[in-house]
Amino acid sequence: MASCCSTGPACDSGLPACDSGLKAAPIFALLVCVATVGCFRPAQLPVYGHVPDFHLTSQTGEAFDRKSLDGKIWIADFIFTHCTSSCPRMTSQMARVQPAIAEFPDVRLVSFSVDPQRDTPLVLAGYAQHYHAEPGRWFFLTGDQKTLDALDRRSFMLGNVDGSLEHSTRFVLVDRQGRIRGYYGAAQDDPTRALIIDVRRLEREPS
Repeated sequence: MASCCSTGPACDSGLPACDSGLKAAPIFALLVCVATVGCFRPAQLPVYGHVPDFHLTSQTGEAFDRKSLDGKIWIADFIFTHCTSSCPRMTSQMARVQPAIAEFPDVRLVSFSVDPQRDTPLVLAGYAQHYHAEPGRWFFLTGDQKTLDALDRRSFMLGNVDGSLEHSTRFVLVDRQGRIRGYYGAAQDDPTRALIIDVRRLEREPS
């Protein structure tokens, strides 16, 4: 289906407006007007849920909880460091987001491990360094598997952290109030552009 900004299908349908350039001109102007005030007017992002408080450990070995993200916009994903398929792609995509949000000091990146048994803070620190994670900006979190499972399955609604290492490849956008505002698939297309656009939209929302 064509978007509301496209005038192509109308001229393929044999409508009278396409028979004459003079007749088409006012309609074209109207479509441009509609596009300007409709298609390009940013709508508010939906709210899918709320991320509750949690207590985990970051790659620095320091305690990290949800309150550390209060008042921040953040992007979350679930990965593990020994993964050789989707995780390197996802982490590389997150790494591309990092410089694009440099102008926003209150935006954070948060990667949760689905393999807490092997992903110790020391292992996560090496992984973070490999991807040039900015300290204080991008956090890699590990901890109790039950806590991680509850976050992945019940809060983010992405699946289970049950030791099988199967996990979602979607990124999740969370606003300053801890509300989930968007999901972005990493399996098919590169979601980084949409993520950056929506981060900017949340930046413009009233606090």
